[in-house]
Amino acid sequence: MPQQVVHSTCALDCPDACSILVTVEDGRATRLRGNPDHPVTRGFLCAKVAKYLDRQYSPDRLLYPQKRTGAKGEGKFTRISWDEALDTIASRLTQIARDHGAESILPFSYAGTMGLLQGSSMDRRFFHALGASRLDRTICSSAGMAGTIQTMGSRFGTEPEQFPESKLIIAWGANILGTNVHLWPFIVEARRRGARFYTIDPYRNRTGQLSDRHFSIQPGTDLALALGMIHILIAENLYDRDYVAAHTVNFDALRQRAADFTPAHAAQLTGLSVDEIVTLAREYATVRPAAIRLNYGVQRSERGGGAISAISMLPALTGSWREVGGGLQLSTSMAFQLNRAALERADLQPKPTRLVNMTTLGQALTELNEPPVKALFVYNSNPAAILPDQNRVHGGLRRDDLFCVVAEQFQTDTADFADILLPATTFLEHSDLYFAYGHYYLQMARPAVAPPGECRSNADLFRALARRMGLTSPAFLDSDDDLIDQALASGHPFLEGITRSRLEAEHSARLNVSAAGTPYLPYAEGGFATPSGKCELNPQHVDYQPPVESRFGDPHLRRRYPLELISPKNDDSMNSTFGNRDDRDGETATLYLHPDDAAVREVAEGDLVRLYNARGSVRLRAAITSSVRSGVVCSPSSRWPKRSVDRRNINALASDRLTDIGGGPTFYSCLVQVERCGD
Repeated sequence: MPQQVVHSTCALDCPDACSILVTVEDGRATRLRGNPDHPVTRGFLCAKVAKYLDRQYSPDRLLYPQKRTGAKGEGKFTRISWDEALDTIASRLTQIARDHGAESILPFSYAGTMGLLQGSSMDRRFFHALGASRLDRTICSSAGMAGTIQTMGSRFGTEPEQFPESKLIIAWGANILGTNVHLWPFIVEARRRGARFYTIDPYRNRTGQLSDRHFSIQPGTDLALALGMIHILIAENLYDRDYVAAHTVNFDALRQRAADFTPAHAAQLTGLSVDEIVTLAREYATVRPAAIRLNYGVQRSERGGGAISAISMLPALTGSWREVGGGLQLSTSMAFQLNRAALERADLQPKPTRLVNMTTLGQALTELNEPPVKALFVYNSNPAAILPDQNRVHGGLRRDDLFCVVAEQFQTDTADFADILLPATTFLEHSDLYFAYGHYYLQMARPAVAPPGECRSNADLFRALARRMGLTSPAFLDSDDDLIDQALASGHPFLEGITRSRLEAEHSARLNVSAAGTPYLPYAEGGFATPSGKCELNPQHVDYQPPVESRFGDPHLRRRYPLELISPKNDDSMNSTFGNRDDRDGETATLYLHPDDAAVREVAEGDLVRLYNARGSVRLRAAITSSVRSGVVCSPSSRWPKRSVDRRNINALASDRLTDIGGGPTFYSCLVQVERCGD
């Protein structure tokens, strides 16, 4: 068979949604490279995906259905046929629904793939038709989405292609080199033209090390900083009176709220100096155009939704939305007005069903009643690794009366708890339709290679289960192409003219967000999707109180656990997706702590330390660095727990307390103590 080059799209949970060229020889993918013709991918891939073929052809891939033969969590299985697997699942789910009600069945999934077909089509139809509990998918972005919606009413943002026009770029809670690397060349071009590049983050990561100025903020105080900046913009008349008058509401009320956040007060809360706060606010208002790349790290604290809301007010106050290279980007996802209702078919539900927050799965598995959760079906996620309050999650997964099905590519920690383990395809092995949350290009991909062994796509899995369980709706007969057509048939002008045949030929298409060749300025003339039609400067949405687990929070907790823990994304993995690699000495096995905190605990570089609080403990290797400030420790997530000496990762320490809005997790509002321990 001659060599072929096949187009694909990266399915991993990243804003870049890269267009990929796959070299295929004799039915095997031999090379991946970034598509040079894609306006954002621009010919290169991140280090993670550049090595994806190691994962694709790993000897550890799951290839066949299996059933558990050992204790839950032990990870012992024996191979079975697909017929036996499907019959077992259908029989058990039918019995559980009959004995306890269909809401005792809980699906659990997230962004293991960002593809719409394999992530939110046949699976949603299947669980809707069963009448199962619904999952509130909050683990990543729900607080940030709620914050932008309550301020702007929609989630549009500055195009990456506009960043070269910026004169000041602020990366706020955004490790661009680690989690959004395809924005970096646009920033490099802006700096070549004279732009300043600033970072705001509790941890001076690789991106911060390359910035012109880094603002080392205390964890969970982003809302206080934003209010401090708003105070200065208003007090010094640095705001755009015309834009504020025409396109915002509640300005006077916001002025009163921000009056308390003087530079001195904001400095006390954030740990920044008065000069840093004043300089940042003045430069943001006067160096034009200024763009903020805001990322989801900001919203992983108790006041995270309010922080996003307040930061989203800044470009409205300065009128920055009017300028090419101005504005703000958190997410572009809302521009992809696909027909998700047609994909998911909530109308198949026999009756409305309860909504279970995925962040509190530990509670759901151990406390939820009427009915209790008796069946858990996991796909596109690894809850045993990625959820807070990990010990409680593991305790729930270990229940003998819980029937657990896991569809996976590798034997994760969650897979170890499965009763039935199913082999899933990778994005190179199935068709899918891809939106993005960091640009405005819709993409479609076909299989580049055949699935190995007996791996099945999620869409095929849930079609087969629907047949086994006697679900007769024609919705379960739809092919992948039918699903793509249904998703595209939304009638929204952003999607006009974008068809499956066009995507088949072109592979990606820019949404019709602006005329061809013209920059997209989503709020240049207002157009906010709030009830008022204007940017809502509502002071009730930005009421800062220190998180319970913080230096200004609960004093009793602070005395017992004096250090604030943050657990940002690991540069070398994608949540837990690449956790099958041996990482015993990698970033996720490391605790970064300030020299002062190390000295008082007699911890030296490379020492084994125990990090703990009332919820659990984990052992890590110490790295002494001034990249974190005194009183803050940092350990990147998310290691597979079973690769740790104590079979726990950093999420064993995080509470399942929820954010102020959106019901999201508070990973970065976490108090701990550190002690040196022997090897």
